[in-house]
Amino acid sequence: MNRTLAIIFWGLSVFFGHFLFAQNVSSTIVDSTTQQPVPYATVILNNKGVITNEEGKFSFLLEDTIEETDSLFISCIGYESIGKPLREFTGNTILLSPKAIELREVIVSNKNYSPEEIPELVEDNLEKNYKNGFTKKRLFLRESYSNYIEKSDYRIKESTIPALNRQFLDSVLQSIPANDTYYTEVLGDLYGIDDEDEQKLDLIKASELYDKRSRLDLENLEDRFNDIIKNNVKTDSYFKVKSGLFGTKLDAEELFEQEVDSNEVESLNKKLEETTERMKFFSNYKRRTLANLYTNLPIFEDSDYNVLWKPNRYELILEEFTYIGDKPLYVIDFKPKRSEDFQGKLYIDANDFALVKMDFENVEPLRKFSLLGVSLNEYLAKGSILFGKDADGRYSLRYYEITKGNRVGFKRPVKIIEKNKNVKGRRKQNELHLKIDAAFNGRNKYEVVVFETEPITEGSFNSFTEKKDVLPQYMPKYDPEFWKGYTIMEPNMAIKEFTSEVKKEN
Repeated sequence: MNRTLAIIFWGLSVFFGHFLFAQNVSSTIVDSTTQQPVPYATVILNNKGVITNEEGKFSFLLEDTIEETDSLFISCIGYESIGKPLREFTGNTILLSPKAIELREVIVSNKNYSPEEIPELVEDNLEKNYKNGFTKKRLFLRESYSNYIEKSDYRIKESTIPALNRQFLDSVLQSIPANDTYYTEVLGDLYGIDDEDEQKLDLIKASELYDKRSRLDLENLEDRFNDIIKNNVKTDSYFKVKSGLFGTKLDAEELFEQEVDSNEVESLNKKLEETTERMKFFSNYKRRTLANLYTNLPIFEDSDYNVLWKPNRYELILEEFTYIGDKPLYVIDFKPKRSEDFQGKLYIDANDFALVKMDFENVEPLRKFSLLGVSLNEYLAKGSILFGKDADGRYSLRYYEITKGNRVGFKRPVKIIEKNKNVKGRRKQNELHLKIDAAFNGRNKYEVVVFETEPITEGSFNSFTEKKDVLPQYMPKYDPEFWKGYTIMEPNMAIKEFTSEVKKEN
């Protein structure tokens, strides 16, 4: 091997050994002054982008078309932007320097607008600044559910079914986990426009991460409960479930039906049909979730975050100026004057009047009621929305994060009364009478990262057919290999350290 070839080989091995053989670029973005991670920074490579997670981490899949000269661009509000070839990113961390605010530059290059005028200018420039019409968006959705029991008190007032005693009911409560966490992730293409009903989803891959032990306990509890009912209830009985003034009727006959398959083919077809229905449900649910989030962006007129469209309903304060790279941004604080739901901050490009980012949080519960012992309080809706400029000079959604909090309470008497169709008189056979005081609190977090947005025609949208053939793969603990070969939003430490052990059957 001559000297020239040796040098070329060495250079390629350094570059490709660090990047392509690893198949992705992974790093943590850190504030150069505080040494703290920089969350939700935008990382762009060949017009495709990812977002750092709350711990400042990102991972970018390197495709076959990536070359040594391709540059990685990193930007975040309040920091100097970085853009340099991949080969120059050699460490495990990347430093971003805070951008000093030079207020004079902003004022000299722009008219001294009032905080009321700036949102109106954003609205006037929406059509010019943002992609309109039908688009195809490659995106990643992560949903995190965390639920816990605040209160679970009850008192037995009467029970004529010996097996339905305090010991059994205590076991019911013990089988329900006091804290429950569930994660689900999907990668796919969302086709559509700014209409919730005009959306289609092409799922590529999906996963779910949770502890199966609670589900197994509930299944065992259901078997025990059915056994108790079968041993104490006649086949021609029915139940009256009452809570105060309200009641419903449940026939017991279904408890005694036997599951019999006429042959193996019928059983297989039934299982296949159930799987197909689950695929449809999963795909439809994810499409509705994404459509609801996307069509609620503040750049659309029917958005819940209507400060751009109805600024007169808000108290607007021009708080400060900041930068994203070299672009100055207005920072406007908004609070409702009367009955609007949200407060927050708008980050608006001072040159083209595009909304770059919005932080929001509800000021009052979004929904709250209490009636006859049943209560609901939607007490939290807080998040951020980030837009980025694409190669065509127009903006599109980069990142959408929202955390929702709900509290449900139930404080009512409950009666389960067994009656028999063939017994004269009042027909009452057995009764369980409880007084229940329970409360449940849950927080749901939705994160959407849009890697690229491509305009499509209405004809392309209409001709696309959803396949609905993807189901999430269950994982009892985080598996870093599952998303290998795909670009996603890096999981945080809570996800990476999540683990569960399924109970062994006796």
